[in-house]
Amino acid sequence: MFDSMVLGVDPGLGSVGFAVLARDRGRPVVVWAASLSTPAGAPTEQRLRRVHEVTAELLAEHKPQALAIERLLWGRNTGSAMQVARASGVVLLASAQAGVPAIEYAPLEVKMAVTGVGNAAKEQVRRGLGLILGREAVPSQPDAADAVAVAVCHLQQAKLRGLAGAAR
Repeated sequence: MFDSMVLGVDPGLGSVGFAVLARDRGRPVVVWAASLSTPAGAPTEQRLRRVHEVTAELLAEHKPQALAIERLLWGRNTGSAMQVARASGVVLLASAQAGVPAIEYAPLEVKMAVTGVGNAAKEQVRRGLGLILGREAVPSQPDAADAVAVAVCHLQQAKLRGLAGAAR
């Protein structure tokens, strides 16, 4: 059937966006969303441990059927990309340890799901989320809003996969 609750994650080392979304009569609803900031001066392994701990805590508390995470796209800044890759790894580890399936979505997929446009700007994504969820439900923290968008993408994709499976 359709996933009824998902933990969305916008990974990073300095700041991670988390969002728990549920379905209410078929529509996505934000249950909880926030950003986690790790101390810039702390050793990388301590920052990664904190990201892992918070992810594990959220999985245990909310018991989602899936974890949706934005897939890293390698750009020019490979140092920054490596930090995001490491953070993604500990999030995926926490998901595996909790027995929760993790699904990765490319930024283009997330933008398409929320706005219908794959190259949408951040402000367009925020407006799209406002139309889907109601303006007041969109977090003011950019990373948390991105995590909400990833979760919305997953809920839409899961519904489509469920419908396709039922049609077979």
